Amino acid sequence: MAWLNDAEIFVQVVETGSFTATAERLNLSKAVVSKYVSRLETELGARLLYRTTRRLSLTEAGEIFFERCRLGLQELNGARSEVVWMQGAPRGTLKISVPVSFGVAQLARIMSKFTDQYPAVDIDMVMDDKKTDIVKDGFDLAVRITEDASENSIVTTRIAPCHHVACAAPDYIERCGLPEKPSDLVNHTVLTYSYQQSALRWAFTAPNGTEEVVEIKSKVRINNSLAIREMLLNGVGVTRTPTFIVGPDIAAGRLVALLPDYEALEVSIFLAYPDREFLSPKVSAFMEFMSQEITESPQWDAFRR
Repeated sequence: MAWLNDAEIFVQVVETGSFTATAERLNLSKAVVSKYVSRLETELGARLLYRTTRRLSLTEAGEIFFERCRLGLQELNGARSEVVWMQGAPRGTLKISVPVSFGVAQLARIMSKFTDQYPAVDIDMVMDDKKTDIVKDGFDLAVRITEDASENSIVTTRIAPCHHVACAAPDYIERCGLPEKPSDLVNHTVLTYSYQQSALRWAFTAPNGTEEVVEIKSKVRINNSLAIREMLLNGVGVTRTPTFIVGPDIAAGRLVALLPDYEALEVSIFLAYPDREFLSPKVSAFMEFMSQEITESPQWDAFRR
């Protein structure tokens, strides 16, 4: 990078018209300024300046190099100023990767608060239930809902639990009966989420701490939890799904939580991002916002309390 520094000094020599004026501006000696310009000419293999005791003048190569360097340095300084400006306050475009169901059911509900609070930040939210490559796909941040969010070169911060609940609509229960223990679920019409690792093995923890695992036979497999919710509301069957999707429905009586004495699957909601050291203000602001809006006791779990 020495040549870039030398080029910047060369530009200033041309602009000031003398080695002495440049030396005074940069708080260097005249000899050092002359040395840097000479080093640049050696690097380029071309004479840039004609030097006499009375004046300096540019060679043809010097004129070309000066114009290009002057414009290039203006761009570099502009880029530096813009980056410093962006690091001063949350601004710019925040690109987020979010699971579809969480994005629709929860983030869409609260994002207006964030945009009101940070009007200089634009949101580019990509909803996809498949795991995205944060670095490769250029995301600033991703929401991960999983048991273990660790991955190479990615930093994760847990913001909330993600409880699951077995549930069904009241009219389905009226037609097909209320399961009293986990094993009763094998006699029911079960809807499952395709991307869940334990989609066909539902584990429940009894009040005494023992675990009961039920091997489920899926009647309907769907790769979207919101579609499963619609089928539940229409009385198609039962499912085990995150409470952030069905918690409000259970609280309102549209769905019924099954096996209330048993604890179902619990994972976590994480925020994942590429770099801890140079975290941009827009990412920091979003992380703080999420930790305030989605706590260890999220509002969608109100029916559990």
